[in-house]
Amino acid sequence: MKFNQSTAEIFIPDGKSLTPALLRTTHLAIGAHPDDLEIMAAAPILECFQKQHQWFTGVVVTDGRGSPRAGAYRDTPDEQMRQVRLQEQRKAAILGEYGVLVMLDYPSSQIKDGSCQEIVDDLADLLRLARPEVVYTHNLADKHDTHIGVALRTIAAIRRLPETERPQRLIGCEVWRSLDWMQDADKLVFDLSGRLDLQASLLAVFDSQISAGKRYDLAAEARRRANATYSASHTVDQATAVSFGMDMTPLLQDDSLDPWAFVQAYLDRFARDVEARLRRMQ
Repeated sequence: MKFNQSTAEIFIPDGKSLTPALLRTTHLAIGAHPDDLEIMAAAPILECFQKQHQWFTGVVVTDGRGSPRAGAYRDTPDEQMRQVRLQEQRKAAILGEYGVLVMLDYPSSQIKDGSCQEIVDDLADLLRLARPEVVYTHNLADKHDTHIGVALRTIAAIRRLPETERPQRLIGCEVWRSLDWMQDADKLVFDLSGRLDLQASLLAVFDSQISAGKRYDLAAEARRRANATYSASHTVDQATAVSFGMDMTPLLQDDSLDPWAFVQAYLDRFARDVEARLRRMQ
């Protein structure tokens, strides 16, 4: 494949050639930054781990140059930091036995520019070849601008495909905002109780973030455990770790559906629930 960024990279941990490696994809996740996949897409990574007929493909859109840095990385120049973060991402792909890792290497400024179609072009070409059954990306209520940009470019890329070539599902995942606020009937619930050591190890490889004071490893584990405990108030825990997802599939089935209108329906249901509970208890 030829991407718009000459520095884009495809990494295949088991050394398989590109086309058959992509064609085996069943689950594909598109994240903004190195380590986003391991935070938001633990469920498909675990689902595909060591399976012969299920394969995870991860796509990282940004170049990682703008990450915060401290400690041993305090004086690391941007280009060197880019290389560090890409190497960390490769290590995670090896550890998680990803089928394919694609690093598109765009600066965040381009992702946040709605007029930039190169990212949409790249994602559409990749999706057209990989033909995943399910696509995971950032949820549309995330509070990080770059994450929202990636989610919107993902939707635009899928909408370029004929209906027969589109994934069956699109799922928005948690990173810079929990989906705990969603109504229980609206949430997708992913049980992450298994392979806790693998989940921890996948995040531990991102030393450039952890040693800089961004403990994504601890935060991700804590959120998953909190989700499990706070999922239901009147029953004992059914899982030790849980992540939530937003089912964004309707945006693939109706190209006229506006992303804001789609999210607003979830927000309206949340607001009605809060109001009804307050009035009921008054």
